[in-house]
Amino acid sequence: MQYYIGIDGGGTKTHLVCLDSEKRMIGEGFGGNSNFLLNGVEKVSETLFELINSFVTGNHLSYSDLKATVLGTTGAGRVADAKRLEDAVKAKFLSNSINLDNFTVVSDARIALETAFPGVSGSILIAGTGSIMFGKTSAGEILRVGGLGRFLGDEGSGYKLGQRGLIATGRAIDGRGEDTLIRTMVEEKFGFKEPNDLISAVYTNNFDIASVAPLVVEAADKGDAIANAILEEESDGLIDHISAMKHKFGDEQLKLSLVGSVLTKPNKFSEIFKNKLAERHPDVLLQQTELPPVMGAVYLAILNEE
Repeated sequence: MQYYIGIDGGGTKTHLVCLDSEKRMIGEGFGGNSNFLLNGVEKVSETLFELINSFVTGNHLSYSDLKATVLGTTGAGRVADAKRLEDAVKAKFLSNSINLDNFTVVSDARIALETAFPGVSGSILIAGTGSIMFGKTSAGEILRVGGLGRFLGDEGSGYKLGQRGLIATGRAIDGRGEDTLIRTMVEEKFGFKEPNDLISAVYTNNFDIASVAPLVVEAADKGDAIANAILEEESDGLIDHISAMKHKFGDEQLKLSLVGSVLTKPNKFSEIFKNKLAERHPDVLLQQTELPPVMGAVYLAILNEE
């Protein structure tokens, strides 16, 4: 029996799914942290070897029938980094006298795109801690918009909302800007009362800036003018992503799936964004998937072999 393996490599757990050639589920497995940027390729190679080998042997499968394996993971957007992990995993298997021939590493965004639109065109807009948009045309071309990181981009992300909330807090504390409910909420939750509190937290204590984003959204929901202005401007930044992707798609209709808690959870920010999307790009077809990202990895494994 021929079969395919897809893996979603995460910072807390690694999820494996296996399908046969008819796309019927054979089984799934779970392993530990597989973020190779944090843990190194050697440790992650060991984690992946244990996960894959335990699944194959535990289900009495033969490696000769494994047609393709795809891993989607954070940090694999750069070809050189993905290749480095690919080589390390293959070497790990070879050291155990196993030839893992068709093993491919892709980014977590790539498998999210395939999960939402398996084998067909579409796009995903990711807004979590950061923001980025990926598209796949009917010809199979992979397109990208944004993803320039917190210093150059990440519009509409949790980080950017939190950063702007802290900027507004700092300005309110020292009198350079209008007072805002954000300042009160930040003080109540984090104890930041003076400029030095902000400086120490952000520049010395590695404060999680994105953790302020929910406070900005809540303040806007309560009618705070500054918070509402932040949501309006940052949602415009996400709409700009869609405008650019539509241009890249040309005459082909853009189908869109949203990824990340900033946009998928019901809140004022996601409401503002969706209203703008409907108003400015009524031709964009918004559709969501309930499938886990690992399914995109196993779909890619099947496509790679076809």
